[in-house]
Amino acid sequence: MATASISISPMNVWTDMTVTGSRCESPMAARAGAGVAATSIHLPSFPTGRAASPTGCSTAASPRASGVAIMLEPSLAFYAALFGTMKAGAVAVPLFTAFGPDGLASRLDDCTPKLLLLAPEKQNLAGTGGIETVIADAAFLAEVETEASSFSPDTTSSDIAMYQYTSGTSRELPEAVKHRHRAVVTVIIAALYATGVRPGDRYMCPSSPAWGHGLWHGTLAPLALGVEISSYAGKFEAKRLLAAIEEFEITNISAAATHYRMMRNHGGEKTRNFKLEKLSFTGEPLDTETAHWARETFGHDVCSIYGSTEVGVIIANYPGATDLPVKLGSLGKPLPGCGVAILDAKGEPCPTDTVGEIMLRRGENWFRVKDLGSIDEDGYYFHHGRADDVIISSGWTMSAVEIEDVLLKHRDVDEVAAIGVPDAERGQLVKAFIISGRSASDDFTTELQTFARERLSRHEYPRLVAIVDELPKTPAGKVNRKALREAERQSKELT
Repeated sequence: MATASISISPMNVWTDMTVTGSRCESPMAARAGAGVAATSIHLPSFPTGRAASPTGCSTAASPRASGVAIMLEPSLAFYAALFGTMKAGAVAVPLFTAFGPDGLASRLDDCTPKLLLLAPEKQNLAGTGGIETVIADAAFLAEVETEASSFSPDTTSSDIAMYQYTSGTSRELPEAVKHRHRAVVTVIIAALYATGVRPGDRYMCPSSPAWGHGLWHGTLAPLALGVEISSYAGKFEAKRLLAAIEEFEITNISAAATHYRMMRNHGGEKTRNFKLEKLSFTGEPLDTETAHWARETFGHDVCSIYGSTEVGVIIANYPGATDLPVKLGSLGKPLPGCGVAILDAKGEPCPTDTVGEIMLRRGENWFRVKDLGSIDEDGYYFHHGRADDVIISSGWTMSAVEIEDVLLKHRDVDEVAAIGVPDAERGQLVKAFIISGRSASDDFTTELQTFARERLSRHEYPRLVAIVDELPKTPAGKVNRKALREAERQSKELT
């Protein structure tokens, strides 16, 4: 199933679940076209309260505030379980569907849910961690439909609604962020300014709802504003996404930077007729070549969304705002109510165009976002990589992101990741891992080094180059530089 769309009314997303339109007459109706298998989901009376949550189908209903782990692709079962669990007063725990036994077990052990909801194709994971398991098959949906279609939730804004695992790589198991019901109010601000959601938008976010982008910015916030959404289920294919954008006449899309790069590398977009008016990206920096491609292809700049699961969205380029031009490569400007600054190691504000650490004001204290950044004379913020992605060689401080961005401009570079590797003489050397259609050779390495040196600095280029078949990625599709550094460390220990 490539995509699924759902239409829900404004504000009380998990209270009313009323529908603004009627795109189909039954809860689910399949349709196909342009090579895209689609499902329109219409919920005029589908049960989404106690019985719609998996707790209602359990042999022993989970007590209030118990966790329900939901490992499903976007579908009727997923949305009914997500909203039904929260309405019932339990805690929803969306989980990435690509997790294997170990990845699933570690998260279940961490959040200790009372129930696990799996897709039929994941039946082999049933009973993981000794958790009672429900398979979300046709029988499950049929049983849910026999329950009452109305339900009065008894939750407060301060109740825990959801546990969400980040896709970060700062520890073996990223910590679950606990969200309360009132979080939807905060994320609506991001919807208005960071994704530019407005009534009448035909909105799409192809990111998995197991992650913050797909869950909050792709699902909860737009639905809370009464805007219909389209989502993507199954293995990602750039061709299918491009077809869906055209067929569904999407006017507003928010996708990961990786999605845009994959669409650019796929090609074939010039034969399509797009209706896009607002575009945004998140997850990692968007290279300038892809940014130029997106503007040429869709007719609008792609706007940055910057933040993290821990702090939410704090800086954006305000898609759709005609009075705030997009500066290529910038994060944009802080969202209303967000106190953001670039501070040095002493906690003092950095001068204009000076790299420091991005900090968020919380009460009387500054909270570390753990990224490097700068601010220009016009108040635009720029990203310079993770604080732990800084490369210092012979006393020179270099940005892995900047090096990657330049190398991606080379015609034979499809993907790239840069890290610092230990060196006895210089402290660190820049090593670039490159995916290319060209084979590795000394000439190609020299060509790439010269290309970077001429565009950045005589010292800022990869002294080491490795041509690889793939790059390690986090489940959310971000390049996993930590995994590359660890692989290099282990390789050195063996030699």
